[in-house]
Amino acid sequence: MTHRKLGYEFKDPSLLETALTHSSYANEFSCPSNERLEFLGDALLGCMVSVLLYEKHPSYTEGDLSKIRGQVVSGANFAKYAEMLGLGEQIRLGKGEESTGGRERESNNANAFEALIGALYLDAGYEKTFEVVSRLFQDAVEEDDFPHDSKTQLQEVSQSVFGKTPEYRVLSEEGPQHERTFTVEVRISSDLAGTGKGRSKRQSEQSAARDALRKLGY
Repeated sequence: MTHRKLGYEFKDPSLLETALTHSSYANEFSCPSNERLEFLGDALLGCMVSVLLYEKHPSYTEGDLSKIRGQVVSGANFAKYAEMLGLGEQIRLGKGEESTGGRERESNNANAFEALIGALYLDAGYEKTFEVVSRLFQDAVEEDDFPHDSKTQLQEVSQSVFGKTPEYRVLSEEGPQHERTFTVEVRISSDLAGTGKGRSKRQSEQSAARDALRKLGY
């Protein structure tokens, strides 16, 4: 059942029922659809994922965070979470929508996931909803999950424009062992191209590469 996979049991089961009610079913049986909950859930997910990304990647610029959020907060991604939670088999569909493959339709599953988050917020409040979203999206906001390799891009630009490979150097390491902050510089042809900070050498090198790309106009 959805509540087991979600890690939360609704106090008001009718909210969960509505979250799983497609407009085609609502039109046939004169009951509320999940469209209003979908609207609410979409806004909540955008906000909560933004907070998670902001906290997870302190060295990322506004532009970096916006690009990543666009990848995470997407219909295709939400449909994957819907599949993981088994929502597709539980969505209430009208006969026409059911007969045309609506249960497997990505948009229906993504909308149901958004509606589920909206329903969860109404039933449990912001804190519990954020807890659930944080758990579900924990892997999605990790840096390694993004096609976001600034070092590779900088190397391509540097070799194409200057005929040189960027060189990285750690300038400092600060903080306790379990929470180190690294500062790194990147040079091209011995000239300082950019600097960056991060919780690991890899993160700080990526940050320095982004800084260099920005200064080079990329």
